[in-house]
Parts: sequence; C-alpha cells; structure tokens
Amino acid sequence: MRAQGTNTMTKHNLLLALTPALLLGGCMGNQPARRGVESVHQPVVQRSDYVLDLQVAGDRLASGESQRLAGWLDGLRVEFGDRIGLDDQGSSSAMLRGQVSGTLAARGLLISDEVPITAAPVAPGTVRVVVSRMKASVPGCPDWEHRLDTTFESATSPNYGCAVNRNLAAMVARPEDLIHGAGTTTTDPATSNRAIVAYRKATSTGGGGTAVKAESAGGR
Repeated sequence: MRAQGTNTMTKHNLLLALTPALLLGGCMGNQPARRGVESVHQPVVQRSDYVLDLQVAGDRLASGESQRLAGWLDGLRVEFGDRIGLDDQGSSSAMLRGQVSGTLAARGLLISDEVPITAAPVAPGTVRVVVSRMKASVPGCPDWEHRLDTTFESATSPNYGCAVNRNLAAMVARPEDLIHGAGTTTTDPATSNRAIVAYRKATSTGGGGTAVKAESAGGR
C-alpha cells in the first residue's frame, strides 16, 4: 500500500511540473513562425483624387476661373508629392494650359503628363483639374499582442519593424515611390556617373578643391 501511494504521488508531481510547459507550448502554437527579417506590418499607400471643373471661354479660361483655381489649390494645400493633371480631352489651347501652368508654377508645381480616370466625363466647354494625393501609413502598428510570450524558435515579434516602417511612411516625400520607386525607364551613364566624374576631376583637398576652409574669428 505504501509503494502504491508513493507511485501515485510521483505521477501527481510530474503532472504538476509539466502543466506550465504544456500551457506555454499551447500559447506558442497559436503564433505564426516568423523566422525571417521581413516585418509583418508593411506600409500601405492610399490615393485620393480631387477634381475641379473650370469654364472655358474660347481658347482660355473664363473670367474669374483662374482665381477660383488658385483658391481651390490653396484650400487643398497642394505641395510637393501631389500630382496635378489637366483633363481637357486633348482640346485645350496653349494659352489655356499656360494659365493653369502659371497658377501651379506660383506654388512650385507642374502639370503632370498622367491624368487619372475620374468617374464623370468632362462636360463640353470645361476643363478638369485633377489633384492626386497619396498617403502612406502602416496599419496595425504598434503591435504588442505577444510582447510577453517567450519563443524558442528565434522568431520576431509582430511589432518587429513597426518603428522603421512608420518613420519611412511619414518621411517619404512621394508615397508612390514606395510602390514602384523613382527614376526613368532608361539608364543614362552620363547621369549616373556625374558624381563620380566630379569627384575625379576635383583637385585634392590639400589644394583647396573640396576642403572646407576654416577661418578664425579674427579673419586669419
């Protein structure tokens, strides 16, 4: 009887010792295996299009439409990164495009060659100015869902990379560059090697080529 009681007690203690491990294993089994350095939450780019139809009188904008365009652009607070197109169905004159270009140039912007497709067609006797604005964000960050869990698989947490990706989304000047990058379809060696050529042609720093001359307060 004594041996049987000792055996029962040993099994009971063994089950108590294995319970935390079983619970931990169950918690870890619910987590996906994130063994790489790719973060779970990635930047997402959203685009919003704003349209304004302007009346045309002959080969130029109607009276007061330039002022209305300027007020509309100021209300949207257009800035670098906004893409502004002119949807005129190919019928606007050089003078009309010059008026719109001048209004944009006063704000440091240019007319884009690409015009997004809008829902309604352009009515006769009008031209449409389309402002496309993109915004980058990282949904789901920060993510501290499993911050207290222990992993034995060298896996990263769901919050891994959130800080870097959120800072990147906040600082990028043109959010669309996160989708397809910036640059042209062709490569010009003269452009890509310009910095190298300038460096090679510059005189040595000892000769005052690229060195910054330090002057004392006395002007020596």
